[in-house]
Amino acid sequence: MSTEPAVDGIVLVDKPGEWTSHDVVARVRRLAGTRKVGHAGTLDPMATGLLVLGVNRATRLLTYLVGADKTYLATIRLGQATVTDDAEGEITANPGLGDVDDETVGSAVAGLTGPIEQAPSAVSAIKVDGKRSYARVRAGEDVSLPARPVTVHAFEVLASRQGIADDGTAVRDLDVEVRCSSGTYIRALARDLGVALGSAGHLTALRRTRVGDFGVVEARTLTELADGGVHPLGMSEVARRTLPVRHLTDTETTELRYGRRLPPSGRDGVVAAFAPDGHVVALVADRGGVARPVLVLDPA
Repeated sequence: MSTEPAVDGIVLVDKPGEWTSHDVVARVRRLAGTRKVGHAGTLDPMATGLLVLGVNRATRLLTYLVGADKTYLATIRLGQATVTDDAEGEITANPGLGDVDDETVGSAVAGLTGPIEQAPSAVSAIKVDGKRSYARVRAGEDVSLPARPVTVHAFEVLASRQGIADDGTAVRDLDVEVRCSSGTYIRALARDLGVALGSAGHLTALRRTRVGDFGVVEARTLTELADGGVHPLGMSEVARRTLPVRHLTDTETTELRYGRRLPPSGRDGVVAAFAPDGHVVALVADRGGVARPVLVLDPA
């Protein structure tokens, strides 16, 4: 097992099922030989797929990845509800799903596509009066979280199967692909799709395949990281794939490395500023008629 200290950068991990995101972070800390490892958004223990980790100074880039759009493959079971809105929780209702045709299912899916108001699952990490919602649920409290705006850019049914659950309930399993904004709960989509069809629904499988420009096809398993070592994507590559780019002159590079202001970029939001040799120097943003450094990654 390699424990050679890792350089700054982003590590793409294909998270296994039954591992928490914290478990994966702890494992990569040991493999990378550093405590400075963070993540750009968790996955539930049941879920698999892409977990984006920042190592050393690259943890400072994670804030620009947390809000990226995400893509998931999932399986939704229609006809049953659970306390967690996924297969980890106990069944709370089993109304079953009658003879609903594909057109009706498609119409309900379309109703959950685009800008929507979504109430997060009660068993989530959202804090209610300083306490995690899932902790309140586990303590026996009845928690109802307010709806919040999210955007489901695409919600596609890939396959549909009729079946009978272990308790004899008539159910339908849908394999779906969802591309959505950050903060969207796929468990809540499963729940709400069931309700829209006059029944119930929950998630039975979830795999995250993309975060922003990064895909799970680029990710490595924990076993592969242990065998081959932690070799992060460099900060310049990550910045180039995450943010708009500004090319600096030699003089501008020197000024920015000292934290000084530059002429405005003329772009909205944060921009990655690159030296003539192709490495990222800083993140900048136009404010008050000048470009100000938001984060200097290569100080003088």
